[in-house]
Amino acid sequence: MTRRLAQVAKKVGVSEATVSRVLNGKPGVSDATREAVLTALDVLGYERPTQLRGDRARLVGLVLPELQNPIFPAFAEVVGGALAQQGFTSVLCTRTVGGVSEADYVDLLLQQQVSGVVFAGGLYAQADAAHSHYELLHERKLPTVLVNAAVEQLDFPQVSCDDVVAAEMAVAHLRALGHERIGMVLGPKDHMPSRRKLETFQAQGGDPALVEHTMFSLEGGHAAAARLVKQGVTGVICASDLLALGAIRAARRAGMSVPADISVIGFDDSALMNCTEPPLTTVRQPIDAMGRAAVDLLVAQIDKAVVPADELLFEPELVVRASTARARVT
Repeated sequence: MTRRLAQVAKKVGVSEATVSRVLNGKPGVSDATREAVLTALDVLGYERPTQLRGDRARLVGLVLPELQNPIFPAFAEVVGGALAQQGFTSVLCTRTVGGVSEADYVDLLLQQQVSGVVFAGGLYAQADAAHSHYELLHERKLPTVLVNAAVEQLDFPQVSCDDVVAAEMAVAHLRALGHERIGMVLGPKDHMPSRRKLETFQAQGGDPALVEHTMFSLEGGHAAAARLVKQGVTGVICASDLLALGAIRAARRAGMSVPADISVIGFDDSALMNCTEPPLTTVRQPIDAMGRAAVDLLVAQIDKAVVPADELLFEPELVVRASTARARVT
């Protein structure tokens, strides 16, 4: 108990006696100080005294699949900033292979009595994944927002980049440059955003034989694009910038030049894509607008407003750089 008092007092910048008064529900402490002490308890991982558990902590879980893809740290920065403006603190939870799972994080966040959770790129987007931890959140009525294309049965508000428009933009751009043999590199087959892009690609006349599924990584993009290069594609549309960078590497390993021999388009417009060689043509996700919208939807739920479980679609933007060019005339 003494160690807890000392740690909380140091965190807040008050005396141990003040912390003790808050924990014991004694008068003589301002509302601001009381709230700061309770928040420090949550941040340090201590349980609140039973009589103080009526109000949830002003903490919000932000669950991400990884940090290697620069789009996720960028999204975390947007959401964290928007939450701070609303008086909340984000708790970043990142899945690791063989480490803490998404379901484990949900249990931890529930134990910490968070006010809500924002998921980005989670298992909700994979049709074949386990979804019981989302069902638990729904049963507990914990405010939750999902970012980018969830499976249908999950009853939460969603904020998504319009994958249909993104795929249409990419296909139209390559066709305007004279490309006819266009390949596509997507995420796993059960990944909902990839499914949407694939459906649009095929609706636009794309050849399903020129579609490769892989993991979202540089290495995955390299392996998938290498197979497409062998099939003679002149343009490749990728479902992430990391996949696109892998595709560029595959083309170069095959002795080809980008964009002289093959054009490559990414998706996200994550950090430094204008500094690659060549600078990457990509479809930009409006993460600033999407992140703020996710926070607005979450805070509305926290404030007990009725928020329908609809999907807000945000339109992407094609950013043309030097990784695409006119198809070589043969």
